[in-house]
Amino acid sequence: MQEKLKAFERLLTIMDDLRAGCPWDKKQTLESLRYLTIEEIYELSDAILDKDMTEIKKELGDLMLHMVFYAKIGSESNSFDMADVLNGISEKLIYRHPHIYSDVKANDAETVSQNWEKLKLKEGRESVLDGVPKSLPAVVKAYRIQEKVKGVGFDWEKPEQVWEKVEEELQEFKAEAEKENEKDKMEAEFGDLMFSLINYARFLDINPEDALERTNKKFIKRFKYLENESKKDGKEISDMSLAEMDVYWNKAKSL
Repeated sequence: MQEKLKAFERLLTIMDDLRAGCPWDKKQTLESLRYLTIEEIYELSDAILDKDMTEIKKELGDLMLHMVFYAKIGSESNSFDMADVLNGISEKLIYRHPHIYSDVKANDAETVSQNWEKLKLKEGRESVLDGVPKSLPAVVKAYRIQEKVKGVGFDWEKPEQVWEKVEEELQEFKAEAEKENEKDKMEAEFGDLMFSLINYARFLDINPEDALERTNKKFIKRFKYLENESKKDGKEISDMSLAEMDVYWNKAKSL
C-alpha cells in the first residue's frame, strides 16, 4: 500500500511542477482537456478489445494523468481538489454498497444493480434515466438505458420474448423500406430494430458496442488484405470487379 501511495504522490507532485512551469500545461482548462480525455478513453477501449495488457497499463496512466489534471485545475479556483474527489467517490461507494457496509442483503450482481438504481432515486434524481449522459454514442446509450430500467424491474422476462420483438421490428422496418419514399418512417423503424437487437444482445450477455467494434476491426483487417494483395498482383482496386475482389476477400476470411 505504501508503494502505491508513494507512486500517486509522485504523480501529484509532477502535476504541480508541470502546471507551474510548463507553458502547455499552464494553458490548459477543463474545456481544453475534455476532448483529449475522450480520445484517451477510446484508446484505452482499443487496448482492452485487443487484450494488450502493456497498452492497457499505458493508457490507464494517460487517463490517470487527466484525472489528476482536472483536480489540479479545480483546486486553483478552490472548487475542489484531489482529496475532495477521492473522498467524494469513497463516500458514494459506501452509501451505494449497503450490502457491504450495512445490513442489507444482496447475494447476486442483479440485486446489487437494482439496489444501486433505487438508491440513486433517493439521492434526488427524478428518473432512473437521468444518469445516462446525453453525449454517449447511440449504441452505448441504448445499452445503458436498457440496463437502467432493468434495475427497477422494467424488463422482459425471457430472451424468447425479446427475439419476438426483434422479428416484429424487422418486419415493420422491411415494410417501410419497401415503400422507398418514407425516409423518416424508415429511419424510425430502423432505430426500433437496432434498439431491440441491442436489447436481445443484453439478454445474451453480449455487449453490442464491443461486438460491433470487433466486426469493424475484422472488416478493416480483411479489406486491407484485399488492398495489399491485389496491389502485389499489379491490380488497382478501383478497376476490379466485385467478383475479383471476392477472391481476395475469401482468402482473407480463411486467415
